Amino acid sequence: MFSIGDFAKHGRVSVRMLRHYDAIGLLRPAHVDPYTGYRGYEASQLARLNRVIALKDLGFTLQQVRAVLDEEVDVGELRGMLRLRRAEVAAAMAADAARLAGIEARLRTIESEGTMSDHEVVLKSVPAVRVAELSGTAESFGPEHIGPVIGPLYEELHGRLAAAGVAPTGPAVAYYEPAPGAGPEGAVTVHAGIQVAVEPAAGQPFDVVDLPGIEQAATIVHRGSMDTVLPTAQALARWTDAHGYRSTGYARELYLDCEGGKESWVTELQEPVAKA
Repeated sequence: MFSIGDFAKHGRVSVRMLRHYDAIGLLRPAHVDPYTGYRGYEASQLARLNRVIALKDLGFTLQQVRAVLDEEVDVGELRGMLRLRRAEVAAAMAADAARLAGIEARLRTIESEGTMSDHEVVLKSVPAVRVAELSGTAESFGPEHIGPVIGPLYEELHGRLAAAGVAPTGPAVAYYEPAPGAGPEGAVTVHAGIQVAVEPAAGQPFDVVDLPGIEQAATIVHRGSMDTVLPTAQALARWTDAHGYRSTGYARELYLDCEGGKESWVTELQEPVAKA
């Protein structure tokens, strides 16, 4: 018979832990002195203690461990528990791997540029939105060509919404696509949209479009005029490449704050991405 201290040494656990196992019925001592309360353990109980430690190391809770050891779960249930635990560990490893890739990418940026980036990229899903929009064509996706087109579109759209008695329900959203017949570096169709809660109807002086959600978007916040968006867009492109993603389309622009002068504007770029 082992004292609780000796049994703890042999089992490589603490005395406090053995007392806790006793309290919850997971591993009770073979003998308890009725006068002193001292606990005694038999050598054969080391096998149960080792099973407790092994199952804990797999990530099972103490309640699950007790159910397994007391045969309250059958082989099929245990198989299911192990498969679930395997999936949880795999997901945690994938998350850690992605976090490690982010750390390495940040280190490469600091080492190559010698400074911390002012831009932070966040990977997230983007919900679907309904917008009233007007469209136009720009010569290219460059800011020098987009700006002269999208500005007048928004001015006209605001006027038409006001005349129709339609109030915006959220920030403006701009999105882009290649113009019909355009090549990779050719003309771009510019869609200037404002979130609304109206149904499409014949005769409306604007189009009502439901933009689908983006399952996975790399997003970055740009501060200032959209005429100076290029460095922010380039930072987003560098992040996408460094983290093993590829762009799957043009970025949307969510105009979070356009009050005051252009230098104070806040815009979120939302680029759909997928693992390369």
